[in-house]
Amino acid sequence: MEKTSRVSGFHKKSIGERIQFLKEFAELSGEETSLFGKGGTLDMETADRMIENVIGTFELPLGLVTNMQVNGRDILVPLAIEESSVVAALSNASKMVRSGGGYFTSSSDPVMIAQIQAVNLTDPFAAKLKILEHREEIIEMANEQDPVLVKLGGGCREIEVRVIDSLKGPMVITHIMVDTRDAMGANAVNTMAEALAPYIEKWTGGKVFLRILSNLADRRIARARCLVKKDAITPGPEIIDGMIQAWAFADADPYRAATNNKGIMNGISPVVIATGNDFRAIEAGAHAYAGRTGQYRALAKWEKNAEGDLEGSIELPLAMGLVGGATAIHPMAKLIVKILDVRSASELAEITAAVGLGQNLAALRALAGEGIQRGHMSLHAKNIAIMVGATGDEIEKVANQLKEENKIRVDRAEEILQSLRK
Repeated sequence: MEKTSRVSGFHKKSIGERIQFLKEFAELSGEETSLFGKGGTLDMETADRMIENVIGTFELPLGLVTNMQVNGRDILVPLAIEESSVVAALSNASKMVRSGGGYFTSSSDPVMIAQIQAVNLTDPFAAKLKILEHREEIIEMANEQDPVLVKLGGGCREIEVRVIDSLKGPMVITHIMVDTRDAMGANAVNTMAEALAPYIEKWTGGKVFLRILSNLADRRIARARCLVKKDAITPGPEIIDGMIQAWAFADADPYRAATNNKGIMNGISPVVIATGNDFRAIEAGAHAYAGRTGQYRALAKWEKNAEGDLEGSIELPLAMGLVGGATAIHPMAKLIVKILDVRSASELAEITAAVGLGQNLAALRALAGEGIQRGHMSLHAKNIAIMVGATGDEIEKVANQLKEENKIRVDRAEEILQSLRK
């Protein structure tokens, strides 16, 4: 019988029935099938409420970053990530940052943007002014959609209207700026935009299509800076010029900037994931922000001060929340928020920005020194050993010999393992 992924009413089946279907479709063994249908800290019942067609959960290693000091407060930061060296590198970088007092952070108000797109307008610039004439009415109507948010001190703060050119002609885009307090805010701003759409049509005579939030949350900026004393940088202060050269390369060239910023997100995304926030939104917003000048640039900046010390800074949109979504449901996410001991979404975003800056420091130091590959592959040696079938004490023995020979390769790991077993 020919296999088909066309399944009617799959969402109505029990988790066990879904797993049985998967077993037959993918021809899984009983041992393979046993990996599904059981949760860890996230139980299956909760998982089944969070998304559709649940068959199991997927775990990532959860590592603890040490040495972090933010605004004079010592903290531990859990990272959910599969990549070797990130946790160790960030812990080491944060130790160096302590020489200058740790990370210092700040942020703007947690303001999200929703966009309302009006088209089919022969007089777009007049339409723009017609909308602006209703500014106070728009703000009032928006806030009527979420009285709880307003009571908590949030709500629609301002509007702006833009006329943009497109391949389909001019469009009039209304932005509503909403302080979402401790929520990420997607649902709140989308609800407001939906309610305002008919009025935009009435006032302009145009047709509204999209009414949805923007993930370029450039009104919701988190900032972090650090000073690293020259004598605290290993292997020595002479490496500082090389680090700044590496940063300048990234800031000038989008090919380098893409990898540089990926390294920054190596720190940021694991915090976002661990706290149950939307890492796709954060990634999209960060990369869009890096290209806001018309050229994709490095997200962080590095410079040497008059004393010869290294100073770094970062600013980027981080639309993170403490209420709603998986953050309020996932038991591990709730526990990680407790470990971080944050009181607001803005504080969480600031710590996350500091993590990104520290990760960039670690990467630049490695690039200007021994190179990324040496340290990364050294930590990857255990993974290689496990990959070729090493178990127990064999893992350390294979990994250590790979590092001694500086041959972190699968074929060499297989040879070493075979030799050990003889």
